[in-house]
Amino acid sequence: MLDTIENFKSIISECRQVFEKKTLDYGTSWRILRIPSITDQIFIKAKRIRSIQEKGVQKVNTLNDDITSEFKGIVNYCIMAIIQLNMPLNAPNELSLNEVNIYYDKVIDDVVNLLENKNHDYGEAWRDMRISSITDIILMKLLRIKQIEDNEGKTLISEGLVPNYQDIINYSVFCLIKLNI
Repeated sequence: MLDTIENFKSIISECRQVFEKKTLDYGTSWRILRIPSITDQIFIKAKRIRSIQEKGVQKVNTLNDDITSEFKGIVNYCIMAIIQLNMPLNAPNELSLNEVNIYYDKVIDDVVNLLENKNHDYGEAWRDMRISSITDIILMKLLRIKQIEDNEGKTLISEGLVPNYQDIINYSVFCLIKLNI
């Protein structure tokens, strides 16, 4: 599992570099988004990945616009969603890069803990999974999130929003690890 944690941290470092550069370019304009809007953005990225997987070709070919960049985008949008969910209602929309990095690190620390616990219990089963199956699981989790949002965040027995976003981060990182192998 040591390799997994090292791989995870390497992938997250790449995701964070993108996040920081976009923060320098755009500020924290994403703070204006409501949670369902972030969920829909993640859904669009996951649907694009699935479409490219099924068709075997992509027509939009710009710099950094492949499946790996979409998985990185999913990671970063999930982090945005978790940050949004944890921010006080009266928090300012514009945050400094330093503030955003503190929130980013907190989210990642929690996700790494979850990863370690689940990998222990499941024996790193994800390593034997197909990337296309993991993509489907991400889409399923997004549909669950949408239902929880439609239910105003209330669940009877299921996990809430944050655990689902955390799982999506881990699944996206697993795909990125598998794509880099």
